[in-house]
Amino acid sequence: MVIWLIGLSGAGKSTIGVRVADQLRELGPNVVYLDGDELRDVWGDRLGHDIKGRGINAARISHLCRMLDRQGIHVVAAVLSIFPDWQAWNRREFSRYFEVFLDAPMDLVIKRDSKGLYRQALAGEIKDVVGVDIAFPRPANPDLTFAAGDLEADADVLARRIVEQADPFGGTQ
Repeated sequence: MVIWLIGLSGAGKSTIGVRVADQLRELGPNVVYLDGDELRDVWGDRLGHDIKGRGINAARISHLCRMLDRQGIHVVAAVLSIFPDWQAWNRREFSRYFEVFLDAPMDLVIKRDSKGLYRQALAGEIKDVVGVDIAFPRPANPDLTFAAGDLEADADVLARRIVEQADPFGGTQ
């Protein structure tokens, strides 16, 4: 199974994703956590953050998830995920796909802007920032959505809701 967390930078994907992976490891074996930003470093070729670079990264992440899924490894992937075509591909290609949308409004992600991305983009210092000069298409059919109010809750609580609803080990909770 692949649990795919989608949201803008600062929505809480990484924080919640790590907690989901930790909770899954308590329930069973073969769990890996993948973070879109970390994978960029792993591949080391310094893709840009423009649409082309983001598209290449999206394809790589989805293909890696499929490879792991086919080997019986549960994957928690925290990715910005701006390509509806890849989300549809994931649904077709993974043994089980559970999409979680962290629906954080811009004011919340700007407030949480730990990387300074939004501040720099809004000041015109950088470009290719999703939510500012690259559109963020809302996922069409997420299996679970956390709205702004939900995202103020403790990350462990949100992770538990994801694990319970995704049920990757078939009722072991």
